[in-house]
Amino acid sequence: MSDPIGIQIRNLYKIFGPRGGEFVSAVQGGMSKQELNDKHRHVLGLRDINLDIPAGRIQVIMGLSGSGKSTLIRHINRLIDPTAGEIMIEGQDVVRMPPAALRSFRRHKTAMVFQKFGLLPHRTVLNNVGYGLEVQGMDAAARNEIAMRWIERVGLRGFETKYPSQLSGGMQQRVGLARALTNDAPILLMDEAYSALDPLIRYDMQTVLLDLQSEVRKTIVFITHDLDEALRIGDRIALLRDGSIIQQGTGQDIVLRPADDYVSNFVQHVDRGKVVQVGSIMEPMSASNTNGHAIPEHTTLSEALRQMLSSRLQVIDVNDMANRPVGQLSLERAIAVSAGAA
Repeated sequence: MSDPIGIQIRNLYKIFGPRGGEFVSAVQGGMSKQELNDKHRHVLGLRDINLDIPAGRIQVIMGLSGSGKSTLIRHINRLIDPTAGEIMIEGQDVVRMPPAALRSFRRHKTAMVFQKFGLLPHRTVLNNVGYGLEVQGMDAAARNEIAMRWIERVGLRGFETKYPSQLSGGMQQRVGLARALTNDAPILLMDEAYSALDPLIRYDMQTVLLDLQSEVRKTIVFITHDLDEALRIGDRIALLRDGSIIQQGTGQDIVLRPADDYVSNFVQHVDRGKVVQVGSIMEPMSASNTNGHAIPEHTTLSEALRQMLSSRLQVIDVNDMANRPVGQLSLERAIAVSAGAA
C-alpha cells in the first residue's frame, strides 16, 4: 500500500477567458469578480489560494455553488490548468509537469470519485473496478484479484458480475470508490461524490469512507456544499466564497471562531454538542474543584453534558491521551458553549 503524501498549494489563481494571464495583476490589486466580468468578460475562478493539505488526512473544501471548490480540486490533477501559482506534491510542481510526467502522475498518484459516478455502462462491476489497473497494463488475473478485494471491502461481494444499470445509486458510488482505491493512489479526489445520494445512503457512504480511511490513510480532498457532511468527515475544512478561501481550520475552529458574518451564518444552526470537543473549551485545573470524575479531551460536548448531568456534577476533569489531567470543564460553561453563548 502506498504511503500518503501531502499537497501544498501556493498563490493559485484561475481566470477563465482567452487572456486570463493579463488580468492576474489587476486581481492581485483588488479587482473584484464582478468588475473583472463587467469590464473584461473574464471570470475569476480562484483568487490567491494557499492551502497545506497534510498527508493521510481528509481535507474538505466547501462552499456554495460558484464558490470555486470544484475548480480547485480539478487543479490538483491538472484537469484544469491554473493561470498562476503552484501545486507542490513530493517536491514537484504539478503545474509545470510535462505531458508524460503528468500522465504518470494521474495514473499512479491520484484517483478521482465523481458525483455522477463515472462508471462505464458496458462493463461489469468487476471490470469497472479493475479498469485503472487494466490501463496500467496489469494482467487480468492480478487485477481481478485486487479488484475483488476492494469490491468485498465496500460491501459489494456478490455483485461483481452486475452492470451499473442494475445497481442503486448508493451501490454505484461504492463501485466508484472501490475503483479509486484499487489503483492504490496516495491521493484521492472526491468531487461532490455523495451529493446526488439520498440522505440515509449519503450518511452510510460517509461511514464507509471513514472506516476505509482508518485503514488506508489516503490523502483525501473532499468537495461538498453540506456543512454537516464537512464537519463529520473532515480533519480540516477550507471554506470558499467567490474563489477565495475565507477560513480554514478544524471543524471546531470554524464553529467556535467563525472568521466573519458569512461563516457565522454558515454555522449558526450546527449542533455544537456533536462537533466541539471538551479539550478545546476546557478551563485551567482547579485543585479545589477536583472530584475524581474525568473524561478524555476528545470527548464531545454532548457526551460531556450527558455524563455531568447524569452524575450531577458541576465540574468534571479533562485528561489528555496519556490520561493526565490537563483541565476542567464546568457545567455552566458546557451549557453556554452548547447554546452558542460562549
